[in-house]
Amino acid sequence: MTSTTAQGARYDLSPPSAEQRRSLEAALSAEEKRVLLNHGTEAPFCGGLLDNKQPGVYGCRLCGLPLFVADRKFNSGTGWPSFSAPFAESHVNAVHDRSHGMLRTETRCARCGSHQGHVFPDGPPPTGLRYCINSVSLEFTAEGQTLPDRLGRGESYRV
Repeated sequence: MTSTTAQGARYDLSPPSAEQRRSLEAALSAEEKRVLLNHGTEAPFCGGLLDNKQPGVYGCRLCGLPLFVADRKFNSGTGWPSFSAPFAESHVNAVHDRSHGMLRTETRCARCGSHQGHVFPDGPPPTGLRYCINSVSLEFTAEGQTLPDRLGRGESYRV
């Protein structure tokens, strides 16, 4: 696999059209909509990707943009998949979150704006960051498979 920086440059980060957005949202389950569109959080220790240890890429469940790489995933003991860094810095946006009486940094997909989770400054070296992400916000593509190209932009690269 080429470097994630080089791969990050391959992706069009412009948002989906209104028609594409409607189509993508219509394909989501009720739980996916609650988390991705309404900034919800899935219950800890129940996400389908929590214990996944396969090599591959974790992409946005809504638009398919690659967000995290399996070799940056670690067991944080928090109950959600945790990563030390994103696939490419440009693929994840940080937004100040003051909800629930807390000050946190929310992570959103840079292309479609869907809620992914939060990032905390208590992760492992070398970044010291812990991207705590909802399983339901992600779609895993195993190494050797082709990434989804939900927006038809010619971005269906092999992992």
